Amino acid sequence: MSTPEQDVQAVPEQDIQTVTPRGERVERLPAGVSFHDVVTHGDERGSVVELYDPRWGWHPDPLVFSYSFTIRPGMIKGWGVHRKHEDRYFILFGEMEVVLYDDREDSPTRGLVAKVMMTEYRRRLMNIPAGVWHADRNVGSKDVVVVNFPTIQYDHASPDKYRLPLDNDYIPHKFDDPRGW
Repeated sequence: MSTPEQDVQAVPEQDIQTVTPRGERVERLPAGVSFHDVVTHGDERGSVVELYDPRWGWHPDPLVFSYSFTIRPGMIKGWGVHRKHEDRYFILFGEMEVVLYDDREDSPTRGLVAKVMMTEYRRRLMNIPAGVWHADRNVGSKDVVVVNFPTIQYDHASPDKYRLPLDNDYIPHKFDDPRGW
């Protein structure tokens, strides 16, 4: 194996900025993606965390429906998109990477692929606008548990859910070892 001094073609690349001096992530996200940090309060008895409160003023739509889903370690749920509603995720347990692809014709971030980490170690609400494709990948060693507060109730007769396979030519992102659907 050669060292950088021996290999004239090896040119080190400087890391790009990923956080601000205050520790906030520097990332470009699809227009309309927003977050609300929440606090987990703990004491000798256990913990409590508020999942959603309209008084926070975080999202203009009311709470009309909620459900929970899990993802097993190493598995991916996606690609999926909604045309009528927004997803509002809250992670309870685990570590999840959410990959977003903005396919909205009128969006200033059309064509953008972005990755967001959701973790129980920094719980927060995440809004995913209608028209943004998303895939959720468990990157931890235990099940991910997520609560979703979508902006409309689920329509069992006509679900507002459209899917693409994980490995497709439409979305410009490829997963290593794509397990799931």
